[in-house]
Amino acid sequence: MRSDSSDSREAAGGEAHPDRYAELAAIGPYGTRPGHALITMVEPHPGHEYAYNRWYEDDHYIAGAMAMPWIFAGRRWVATRDLQLLRYPEPSAVARPVTAGCYLSVYWITEGRYAEHMRWTVAINKRLNRDGRVHRERTHVFTAFQDHALTVYRDGAAGPRDHHALDHPYAGLVLEVIDTEDPGQRAELLDWLGSRHLPRRLTGSPAAMVTVFRPTPLPGDRMTYVRQVEGVDTRLTLLWFLERDPRECWESCLTGLDTEVAESGLGRVEFVAPFIPTIPGTDQFVDRLR
Repeated sequence: MRSDSSDSREAAGGEAHPDRYAELAAIGPYGTRPGHALITMVEPHPGHEYAYNRWYEDDHYIAGAMAMPWIFAGRRWVATRDLQLLRYPEPSAVARPVTAGCYLSVYWITEGRYAEHMRWTVAINKRLNRDGRVHRERTHVFTAFQDHALTVYRDGAAGPRDHHALDHPYAGLVLEVIDTEDPGQRAELLDWLGSRHLPRRLTGSPAAMVTVFRPTPLPGDRMTYVRQVEGVDTRLTLLWFLERDPRECWESCLTGLDTEVAESGLGRVEFVAPFIPTIPGTDQFVDRLR
């Protein structure tokens, strides 16, 4: 009788050349910083919410993300209808309508390993597509690989670091997207966020940290159902990690972000959206998306 591993190698269609893994492990960066991220917000098509949730959690989260080289952390988040209705501004350059995008997945990629990861992710997604392991009834509302630019902490050296953020049991996450007019203005905006705006906003708030990213273009051989990234030179993506449910603190600390950025003259907020974590292995919240 053959072992399962033998069957798996045969089913995979050939020799895996395991010795190459030893060669790859011996070279290149292998730090712990989240130098890059994949941030993807998706809308399952009406009537396919349960099927999408089970496919993503049971298959794609693992085979299409966590099993890939150099992704070292990931987490899924969900926006029930009441959370969707808190989003602003409307209209938004990110989501049309602003309520589009029920699920958000965030992954950390080891600093300095973006190119290697992209080679793998393009290849594995082609394979998944060929093997019929891609759920078609969904729309990518906002999907982009991102380079880490900045992390601002509420409590200084105390508390979890950004590389812990997707493992720590945060109660909520807010996705914020800011557009600027040109790359020079984006650099000014980043400096203002890090030195003034975010430290002031975080003080005494339920947000423990904010990570800031710059989007990078998707490769030309990406899957056709994922559109090319907008604002590569002019956009910043912020993730606010909350210790409380965003519904409990929305009015007190998470409204008005668009006004403050506009008053700075450095950009315009195009999207502010709260999420709560999914509960792995369950379909909880799926019946509250519409």
